[in-house]
Amino acid sequence: MPDVFDEVHRRCRDGEPVALATVVATWHSAPQPPGAAMVVATDGTVIGSVSGGCVEADLYERARRVLDTGQPELCRYGISDDDAYTVGLTCGGILDVFVERVDADALPALDVVAAARRSGHPVAIVTCVAADVGTSPGAGPVDPARRLGRRLVLTGQRSVGSLGDDRLDDAASADALGLLAAGRSGMLRYGYHGQRRGGGVNLFVTAYATPPRMIVFGAIDFAAAVARIGAFLGYRVTVCDARPVFATARRFPEADEVVVQWPHRYLRTELAANRLDERTVVCVLTHDPRFDVPLLELALRHPLAYVGAMGSRRTHDERHKLLSEAGLSPAQLARLASPIGLDLGGRTPEETAVSVAAQIVAARWGGTGRPLASLDGPIHQPG
Repeated sequence: MPDVFDEVHRRCRDGEPVALATVVATWHSAPQPPGAAMVVATDGTVIGSVSGGCVEADLYERARRVLDTGQPELCRYGISDDDAYTVGLTCGGILDVFVERVDADALPALDVVAAARRSGHPVAIVTCVAADVGTSPGAGPVDPARRLGRRLVLTGQRSVGSLGDDRLDDAASADALGLLAAGRSGMLRYGYHGQRRGGGVNLFVTAYATPPRMIVFGAIDFAAAVARIGAFLGYRVTVCDARPVFATARRFPEADEVVVQWPHRYLRTELAANRLDERTVVCVLTHDPRFDVPLLELALRHPLAYVGAMGSRRTHDERHKLLSEAGLSPAQLARLASPIGLDLGGRTPEETAVSVAAQIVAARWGGTGRPLASLDGPIHQPG
């Protein structure tokens, strides 16, 4: 839903209901992760995608039906062994997609989400996407239809809405905030009163975490290209350099901020303020020992997602020696991606930025960097 939320909010604010289809679970080589979403408006407009084209036509018809009836649907798409022409995923994966009507009744919750996103605060939406037929201890028969589509919005400071039971709200809140802290969307399952075992309800958590950070040290032409591709990948990009003549917003329009400060001092300040986490990416492009060594020594002592440094083989060997003398362990030194990037054979700043971005993505998802044609097994690894 992150790609379509603004459209959902705008149309509901204008009094127009929409059908929202969200991927809530995947198996095998599914083309989109949980949280991917598609919107179908009353005028037939489609925004977003859940499979890259495999099931959208069928999902469009389901969404139109949900718009008319107001009854949510949970549907599964996968390969059919009996009939190759049934709607399914040619990649061999399986998707569960929850389709719901979202209208003006959801505005209080949507307004909270919109305000949190504008202020840069993390927020989660917990939605009931499936409910078992059965009984609730002490309350008699349970009507699943009354639970489907209920939502709870959590910001860490406040909550809006309810899943239909106070104890269920408490249990789901604790676990959903854990997912939010990890920046992950995912499914939770409880009994009707928040029990951790037994039948009951399936809840999908859509996590709107704050964007991960990319800090690019060294205000050079390669930094401009890396900043540009970092923004494209969804990072909040900072460019830092101690030289004010080079570190200007005009030279780095794609960066969210440009900082004039000694690199290691800036990194120390951000770490001390807890503004960096395990998703943070650091790209050191200065290739000057005065800047590199104290900066890399600090960065490699913390559990950041990626630390890469530009430079020749000779520069790398000298830097490695100085960092070892500074007391870094072999395990810490092994985390340094240097020379930075994958071997794509590129020359220009833009081509170099692509190689750096490819290495960052591979590090995030455990990719090999090898051609897919040379590998066996599923294309999309779980994670």
